[in-house]
Amino acid sequence: MTSEAFPLSYAPETNRNNVLADLVEISIRQGEGQLTRYGALAVETGEHTGRSAQDKFTVRDAVTEDTLWWDNNKPMSPEHFDVLYADFVEHAKGRELFVQELYAGADEEYRLNARIFVEKAWHALFIRHMLRRPEKAELAGFDPEFTVVNLPSFRADPARHGCRTETVIACNFTKKLVLIGGSLYAGETKKSVFSYLNFTMPEAGVMPMHCSANVGDKYDSAVFFGLSGTGKTTLSADPNRALLGDDEHGWSPNGIYNFEGGCYAKTIRLSEEAEPEIYAASNRFGAVLENVILDADSREPDFDDGRLTENTRAAYPLYFIPNAKPSSQAGHPKNIVMLCADAFGVLPPIAKLTPSQAMYHFLSGYTAKVAGTEKGMGNEPEATFSTCFGAPFMPRHPSAYGNMLRDLIAKHEVSCWLVNTGWTGGKFGTGSRMPIQATRALLDAALSGDLQNHKMRVDPLFGFEVPISLQGVDPAILTPRDTWADTAAYDEQAKALVGMFTENFKKFSAHVDADVLQAAPSLQESTE
Repeated sequence: MTSEAFPLSYAPETNRNNVLADLVEISIRQGEGQLTRYGALAVETGEHTGRSAQDKFTVRDAVTEDTLWWDNNKPMSPEHFDVLYADFVEHAKGRELFVQELYAGADEEYRLNARIFVEKAWHALFIRHMLRRPEKAELAGFDPEFTVVNLPSFRADPARHGCRTETVIACNFTKKLVLIGGSLYAGETKKSVFSYLNFTMPEAGVMPMHCSANVGDKYDSAVFFGLSGTGKTTLSADPNRALLGDDEHGWSPNGIYNFEGGCYAKTIRLSEEAEPEIYAASNRFGAVLENVILDADSREPDFDDGRLTENTRAAYPLYFIPNAKPSSQAGHPKNIVMLCADAFGVLPPIAKLTPSQAMYHFLSGYTAKVAGTEKGMGNEPEATFSTCFGAPFMPRHPSAYGNMLRDLIAKHEVSCWLVNTGWTGGKFGTGSRMPIQATRALLDAALSGDLQNHKMRVDPLFGFEVPISLQGVDPAILTPRDTWADTAAYDEQAKALVGMFTENFKKFSAHVDADVLQAAPSLQESTE
């Protein structure tokens, strides 16, 4: 390898650190996408409309051998990586690459200097939105600490490169380099940066988090953990609170800070009425729309059309959100919210967690996929447990992150909540989606501290506290069993969900203290 992680000379001066308008013009000129009637850049990602988790590999060497969670990370030999690197260098010759030099991290004490090579101008625009943009003067002495190379036209050879298919995401933490080939899905680039931060930040005393975050006018910051589709972006974009970011943050001795400089919002069934801030940001010049269908004549985006994928996305810089906080930093959080979309209709819309219960649910990382949203799914909801609410991006064992979170919660006396944005009155297909107005009202009460003063009941299966009432919220939805026409069916479904939690948590039992094991739900007769 050269003294550089990847030859900077492969990107001409004219393609380095292009600004937003340049990259939109180049993308259109090169036929990479088209403008919507509102000026957003609409692109399609072809075969890959989401991350290729099965094609992600990490180099297994002296640095990672005893530090990575190999049950969750696929190994690649250093020899295979070196061959892959040489082939990437050869493949890049004569191609027009773009380079963006960016910061990962709003806190200057902990930020990472990242150099990103991409083959598509719209990929450069995407990552320019996603990470933090240095001032022009700062670029003169920019010294990259981490490099990503994304060449969608590259096709890997499994036998030659030690991978699975022609698509490859190869992470070398020792060489601080990630190579991505065979996928047009831009999210691979940003998640590669996040994976590296998840590996390095704990040693620097920073808790890396797959979460959104916002802050109130009393400097009362809040963190929202949640998997895709649970409302992480929607609920953090609160007009009454300043947005820090919607996806990836660090919790340092200084407080919380955004790793990113933009938002990557799901847009399937996006509406101006339900999500005005995200809708407006997605419909303006500079935004990137992935796999959103446009009307052939008017170029009006149809956010209800999921024919290409349910994972349609909008990428835009944070300043597109009117109430985003420019510094993307705040003090230590007062509240932690763990979001799930329970398609089984069992969990209440909100529950108060003890610190031990918070660690249990953090390590569990539960949500439920809805039937029909992914290939191969049947007619029933499917439980998903993604530890730390981001298993694909967690290089270290989950207990490392869980222990950090537990200690931070205790040190800063943080209130913890479990919020169900899924179904009520029955499971998917029978019940209905939790009213967003109720979710927001309950969250507002939790974040303001008002909910702490309300009378609570103890859930007989999960053991957490649930408010009995809140003004403006239908009291029926606070007791899920009462919303089911067939309470016996609820009992069976609830016990089934408890069984899923129990089975999933077995792999963590040897790594947690007794109080966390005691925080688990238990199978017993309902007393409600």
